[in-house]
Amino acid sequence: MKYINVVAAIIKQGNKILATQRGYGDLAGGWEFPGGKIEEGETPEEALVREIHEELEALIEVDSLVTVVDYDYDTFHLHMHCFLCHVASGQFELHEHMAARWLDAGNIDSVAWLPADEAVVAAIKDQGILSPED
Repeated sequence: MKYINVVAAIIKQGNKILATQRGYGDLAGGWEFPGGKIEEGETPEEALVREIHEELEALIEVDSLVTVVDYDYDTFHLHMHCFLCHVASGQFELHEHMAARWLDAGNIDSVAWLPADEAVVAAIKDQGILSPED
């Protein structure tokens, strides 16, 4: 089985996080945390900053590792480092996604998360990253 090593950004702004809807591939239409593949010679943090700039045209700063998810899809194994981040500069422009939404603790379950990203949502809830009091 193919092994894919990726990073994902849990971009937090105030009491909300950014969710993006995939616009391509077998998983098109599913909701995910934006990110992408780690290239040879990159740290996960460097890859994440690069990927978010390429996909969304914004610059982010990586704050902390939230979770690492391993998930077996039908045709590949996904190994995903997920980092809490914030926007350093820029406005989001969708280049690879169909849509984006800011979600809070009350509506984080309102989108159809991709299976691997469901584990990230669980970690966000477990760690209180989005508290109802925010």
